[in-house]
Amino acid sequence: MGAREEILARLRAARPAAPVPVPRAYDRATGYPDLVGLFVDRLEDYRATVHRCPAGELPAVLARLLVDVPEVAVPAGVPTGWLAAYPGSVRRDDAARPLTVTDLDAPALAVLTGCAVAIATTGTLVLDTGPHQGRRTLTLVPDHHICVVHTGQIVGGLPEALARLADPTRPLTLISGPSATSDIELNRVEGVHGPRRLQVVIVDT
Repeated sequence: MGAREEILARLRAARPAAPVPVPRAYDRATGYPDLVGLFVDRLEDYRATVHRCPAGELPAVLARLLVDVPEVAVPAGVPTGWLAAYPGSVRRDDAARPLTVTDLDAPALAVLTGCAVAIATTGTLVLDTGPHQGRRTLTLVPDHHICVVHTGQIVGGLPEALARLADPTRPLTLISGPSATSDIELNRVEGVHGPRRLQVVIVDT
């Protein structure tokens, strides 16, 4: 038995025989009557910028957010209608012509994606590399990320979010606010491990 097999065997042996109850009804949304409001509060705590609009106004809202952005990168599956009012250049990332890290690191570029699900209690966006989200590189390299979230995608906690995923084994990116870190003196630095600016557009559906 190799080291890997030995570690996995120990983990399996340590697993409790009976399910462990989750306290405080954390795995149910019934305790959070206003999931959207809670989600917005958490995002703003993390210094993300939040916008809310009806579905029909999404193109206009995105065009306003991108008014000073000459170029936007999007995954191949983002609907063309989202950027119908945007006058700048749209660069689609697809398998035939993937955008390079150099492309995505351009200072004047922003990235626009959707998400797979959003968690209200932690203000977290969950991306699973689906058609609206694309490769993980798309949301880790650019300095400015705009994410579209429909209200029907917002759930209470992590267990519900995982249950919503079509395939929980796919690579996941969990985003809770702009990228930030602090040193031992708690001096906050943003944009170290990902986008410095995070804007979330919540679409009422």
